[in-house]
Amino acid sequence: MSRHRRTMTRALAGAGLGMFALASSATAADMALKAPAFKTIYDWTGFYLGGHFGYGGGSLGPDTNPLPEQGVFLPHSITGLIGGYQAGYNRQLSNHFVLGIEADASFTGSLDAPRLMPAPFNATIDYVGTLRGRIGYAHGIWMPYLTGGFAWGHNHVNINEDPANSSNIISRVGDNQTGWTAGAGVEFAVSGNWSAKVEYDYIDLSRRMYDLSGFGLPGVNVDPRIHLFKFGLNYRLGDTPWNAPVAANAKTALPESDAWNVHAQTTFLPQTYPSFRSPYAGADSLPGRSQTQATWTMTAFLGVRLWEGGEFYFDPEIAQGFGLNGTLGLAGFPNGEAQKAGAEYPKIRPQRYYLKQTFGLGGLQEDVADGPNQLAGKRDIDRVTLIVGRFAVGDFFDNNAYAHDSRADFMNWAMWSSAAYDFPADLPGYTRGAVVELNRKDWALRAAVLEVPSAPNSDVLTFKTGGTVVEFEERYTIFDQPGKLRLGAFGTQGNTGNYRQALAVEAADPAQDINVVMTGIQHTNPKYGVYANLEQQVAKDVGLFARASWNDGQNQILSFTDIDRSLSGGLSIKGSSWGRPSDTIGIGGAINGLSNAHRDFLAAGGIGLLIGDGQLNYRPEQILEAYYAYALGKGFTLTADYQFITNPAYNADRGPVSIFSGRLHGEF
Repeated sequence: MSRHRRTMTRALAGAGLGMFALASSATAADMALKAPAFKTIYDWTGFYLGGHFGYGGGSLGPDTNPLPEQGVFLPHSITGLIGGYQAGYNRQLSNHFVLGIEADASFTGSLDAPRLMPAPFNATIDYVGTLRGRIGYAHGIWMPYLTGGFAWGHNHVNINEDPANSSNIISRVGDNQTGWTAGAGVEFAVSGNWSAKVEYDYIDLSRRMYDLSGFGLPGVNVDPRIHLFKFGLNYRLGDTPWNAPVAANAKTALPESDAWNVHAQTTFLPQTYPSFRSPYAGADSLPGRSQTQATWTMTAFLGVRLWEGGEFYFDPEIAQGFGLNGTLGLAGFPNGEAQKAGAEYPKIRPQRYYLKQTFGLGGLQEDVADGPNQLAGKRDIDRVTLIVGRFAVGDFFDNNAYAHDSRADFMNWAMWSSAAYDFPADLPGYTRGAVVELNRKDWALRAAVLEVPSAPNSDVLTFKTGGTVVEFEERYTIFDQPGKLRLGAFGTQGNTGNYRQALAVEAADPAQDINVVMTGIQHTNPKYGVYANLEQQVAKDVGLFARASWNDGQNQILSFTDIDRSLSGGLSIKGSSWGRPSDTIGIGGAINGLSNAHRDFLAAGGIGLLIGDGQLNYRPEQILEAYYAYALGKGFTLTADYQFITNPAYNADRGPVSIFSGRLHGEF
């Protein structure tokens, strides 16, 4: 029980950091979950922290043209999927009656762009919060309850430049609203100090009138009436006073189990650059004037063992903030979190949900440590693993011990990935599909079939076309130092345009906009390529990495970034030699290039996935990155990072750019 108290102390610290970071709160999330043994006596008294996930709907009032938020497997609505966190206190007054107070915040889902209807303006709700009393009837480990109290929220109205195009926003007005809430739920003790709950809340916020006459539009009354359905987990901060001995007859929490777990992370990543040489700029150029932006993410990792070898994982994630220039202007983009953000207020997405089935082939076994998306236990070294669901391609492919996680090591896209692999993904970087892996002691072979975006930079995934990747991994030692070599080949079929075809059409009629031409000629086209990925320990606490990747470069990029050839490599050094074994220094570099057809398209004024200066004096984009990750305590690191980028977006006429970054990361 003391171990859980120490762990929850770190979760409290993580929540405070998230609140400071982007004026939102962060989390109460973490700790390994451990499940139930059934006792007839359970005491609900105590403070608790937790998180919730669910779905909402309702109305913002007539003629408000609400933005459709994603429901994923459920219909879009004014909130779509919701998620957030809560904190509270319960007091059990007798064997049955429990009084409590709880505060929570719930954030809405991301925009369901294909469902967006043309309108002169659109209203939306950004978040809601409540402060509620609870009265419950305890019956052993179960407690049904009623709840109600004060509610507040924030909404805004987008004013669109063209009523026929609701995605082109010219202005925004917004305000806070207050009101009341009432609901009911049932909470039940699960294991250890954990409990789960199912809850319904009705929220009624005050009406707010927006005068839109300055835009030539009638006023609009935003009058939110919201229904929220939540599933939540709470962690109680102790059954008895801190550090006090437990009496022999005291009511205690339930025993623990390794059948399920919960972990979490939070990452705040600000970046800035000073002004740089920029004689001209295009639609997707990095602005020459200095700029500062920041992103924040908070992710919960939930896992449950279903049967022998069967596991299910679910990772809801809240993201907020913006990458530099809205994540435009550089092929090797400097923030690996930027594609997940892109919102002024926190937005919730179910980033991962997948079933994992492991078939042991017998023989020697290995230990599996408890961790995010990993349940503790043992497994056969020789095994076949099948994964089906939603995940990031990088969860299972192109891994590297020294450069793979922008939350912990290198930040630049060209450093933590094989950058010429245009891996299938929606806007935040995830896809749906299936992975199969054969693992042996010294090697592994894995392959996947994947959904691809319906068009370049689309958030809609489809199997009408599709992608595949195959990777071979060899494990070896050189002078007793371990290493791994991964070799991959990939191919996709996507709705893209061909660079040479677009250039030919534009040459025949120079009055045409080449980007309009490119959109008009999009149809199913292939992209294929290969990558190599090396990690090698060279001494205790010192490792090197290297990657090389290539794609054919004839058709538009679908998902990742405007890179057709890439080389990268560097060193990672732990701080044992200077008495800081948990610190890490990293230094590396990358060189990115384009195919001849791709560079000619950009030189003619073409716009790529992330780049487009309107013209191009082509040179390879060159990146140098160095960071120092300082361990603040168990689970928390503070990183200083510097990136020097020559020929940004392959243009020798602009730059170089110096990018300074910080990173505060906590994992639980």
